[in-house]
Amino acid sequence: MIELLDPYIGFVSAWELVVIAATVLFAGFLRGFVGFGAALILVMVLSVIFGPLVAVPVASFAGIPATAQLLPNAIRYSERPFVIPFGLATFIAAPVGAWILISIEPSVMRMVISIAVLAMVIVMYRGWQLKQRLGPTALAGAGAAAGFVQGAAGVSGPMAVVVALSHPGTAHQQRANVIGTVTALNLCNLVPFWYHGLYTLNVIVISLLIVPLYSLAIWLGARFFSERGHQHFRNAALLSLAGIGVTTMALAIKDHLGL
Repeated sequence: MIELLDPYIGFVSAWELVVIAATVLFAGFLRGFVGFGAALILVMVLSVIFGPLVAVPVASFAGIPATAQLLPNAIRYSERPFVIPFGLATFIAAPVGAWILISIEPSVMRMVISIAVLAMVIVMYRGWQLKQRLGPTALAGAGAAAGFVQGAAGVSGPMAVVVALSHPGTAHQQRANVIGTVTALNLCNLVPFWYHGLYTLNVIVISLLIVPLYSLAIWLGARFFSERGHQHFRNAALLSLAGIGVTTMALAIKDHLGL
């Protein structure tokens, strides 16, 4: 048993450490491969172990090195008229979402997270796309919605992906747009979470502990993308996310009902 720094979290068992390590590996590989999905996995699994008030800021803080890894290459291929309006709007809406995060009972938030994840997985699995390109105003609206969800639950990556994949382009362009928007979502939480005191010592320590494994997995995922593309992995990734979402929902309902 390993005692963490904050007394309200308590202990982490050896089995939970294995689960955390496996989660970080899968999340990092997915982030490096398709450019999104890591926060979804980290938040859903870590919420069960630590609760949303720790899981969401850990996913945010640990994502900073990932941004440094992936962003330079993404800048070469991304479409700035798409990324900039979307990204700026996330910074405006994220503080409202962060206020929601600290105001809602943890088990309820876990259920909200699971519902959001499953809804986005269904949308992406069915291959829904917009019929036309979004203009700056619509992109800003989509960014504001994503920023709100990011602040409240840390799982708005698929919202950005649905919009990004609706823009025609090569796999490299679409992945770069995804990375650009997800980067904005990662960064928009920093100030609100700091203001509300969510970056506790425990959050920082957990984040720093998982970063090396997370960074390695991201590198492996990015290398896999450069060699084979994303065609064969997409359905497996979505099915994995759906499985995690269903499991997290069941655990959250059990916790909420006190079973």
